[in-house]
Parts: sequence; structure tokens; C-alpha cells
Amino acid sequence: MIKDTFGRIHNYLRISLTDNCNLRCFYCMPEEKYAFAPAAKLMQVQEIETIVKLFVDHGVKKIRLTGGEPLVRKDAPKILKSLGKLNVELAITTNGIRVNEMLIELLEANIKTVNVSLDTLQREKFLKITRRDLFDRVRKNIDLLLENNVRVKINVVIMKGLNDDEILSFIQLTKNHNLEVRFIEFMPFTGNLWTSNQVYTLHEILLKVSSRYDIIPVEPLPNDTSSKYRIDGHSGAFAVISTMSQPFCDTCNRMRLTADGKLKNCLFSKDETDLLGALRNGEDILPLITQTMMSKAKALGGQFSGVFEDIDVSKLENRSMITIGG
Repeated sequence: MIKDTFGRIHNYLRISLTDNCNLRCFYCMPEEKYAFAPAAKLMQVQEIETIVKLFVDHGVKKIRLTGGEPLVRKDAPKILKSLGKLNVELAITTNGIRVNEMLIELLEANIKTVNVSLDTLQREKFLKITRRDLFDRVRKNIDLLLENNVRVKINVVIMKGLNDDEILSFIQLTKNHNLEVRFIEFMPFTGNLWTSNQVYTLHEILLKVSSRYDIIPVEPLPNDTSSKYRIDGHSGAFAVISTMSQPFCDTCNRMRLTADGKLKNCLFSKDETDLLGALRNGEDILPLITQTMMSKAKALGGQFSGVFEDIDVSKLENRSMITIGG
């Protein structure tokens, strides 16, 4: 098992396949002319398989593929086929645009859960946020996943003045659809123009929802990063990821592998370990993994306290979200 100095067992690995994306969401990748990492610097199919097998041999039970947009990689089908053979729970986070093109590969890889990033239910606002007119395709592909009995979670980054007026509209989706809407508090990363007054907190979200519905809390599972709720008579559920207002670091079991093969022990950690470079040099990377996780801070990468209003973003040391992986 992979542990840190606080006794937390890490059995969940999130792997970014690419920093490339077919959307241009301003809070994730603010530059239109973004310099994507060249293919040679990314982990290749065999390298991903080698690294992942080592993690699985040391206790990893769940793997989530992220990006960028993971399905834009030309060899994504090969990666899905390779990892689909492992004895792990395999999931993916996607913007949903290529789901129809890759549905067969997703199903054959035995992916049971697909998280779809969708921050608005309004076509014009979708264009404003993503700079791409692809709203209808995403909505159709969510329906396609549900029709094929894939568990769907919709990831919604909530920002004051942008989409907080749509919270109840998202909740309405859960009435007749067996899906989970997950509201995510806006988090600071390099280049995403974060300010504390844009954060719409767990408390505020619950106040908004409770103005119309009676909320039923759901008992959390071990290592949950969200607070989950049901509404009587609704087929689905909703949850809030309260990283900024109520962090959940005490039970964190996550490790992150960037597309260029760097291991991060926390989403907010400023340090990272080059596993890919070591692998290509023929080194044993297990000691690097162990050392990296043993150096994990108690909370939030050791970069700020739980009082998000006091964060000085100019002092944060981290990558942009798209280069870390969602």
C-alpha cells in the first residue's frame, strides 16, 4: 500500500492523458493560442501501462483518466483497451464532445462511470465559457451514455455571477434522470484569474437548493471528496465538492499523474516527481512514488489554509489546471 506520514492510504490514481483540449474554457485554459506539450514528451501507451501496473501492484483500486480532454488523443482507444484489462475500477472525465465517436471503446473498457464537465445548460453561455459552439453535441452525448446504462456525473464549476443562477436548473435534471450533478467550488490555479469573491460555497448552494426542495443528506463513503444529497421523488442526486470552504483532506486517497509523467501528491502541491523521465532512464520508479507520497502535506498542498478569502494567488506555486489534469 502507498501511504503518507498521516496514515492515509492512497489507492486512487488520476491520470491525465494530454493537456490538449477541443474547448477553451477560460478558467482552465485562458489562452486561445496555447502551446500544448509535444507528443514525444507525453507518456506513451506502453509507458502508461507499465507505470499503472506498478501502482496497481501496490494497492491502487481505482483509476480515472482526465485531461485536457482525454478522448482527443489519437491513441485513446489503445489506452482504453490496455487499462480496461486491469483489475481496477476505470472511470473517465470528459467534456463529452467525442463520446459518440468513442462509445464502443468506452463500453469495451468496462467504464461504468463517466464524468461530463458541463457548466451551463444555456447554449449561449456555453459558447461564452468554452469559446466553442458544441452545446447540443454534449447534451446528446449525455443522453447517449444514459441510454447505454453508463453512470453519469455532471461536473459543474459554480462561479458567482456566471452560472449560480442555474443551480436549480441543474437540480431539475436529477428529477427524471438517474445521474448525479456535482457542483464544484471554483479553485485557484495558474492563469485562471481566480478571486475569492467568485467562490460560491457549499453553504450557499445548499441554501439555494433548499429554497425549493427538501434536501436529504446521503451517508458518505470512505474517501468521498463530495457531500452528497438526495431529493425525495428525484431519480438522481446532487453533490458539492467544497474544496475551498470545507476541504476534505483528512481522508484523501488520491494521487495525480500528469500527461508528461510527473507525479503530484496533491492537486495543489507545488512539487512534483518525474516518473516518466526516470522510467525512460531505466530507473526503478517505486522509491520515487513512495518518497513523493511520504512528503504529502496534511492539507491543500501546504500552500494555503482553509480560509479561502485569505488566499494570495500571487504566492501560489502550481501549474494551470489543464496541465495538471482534472
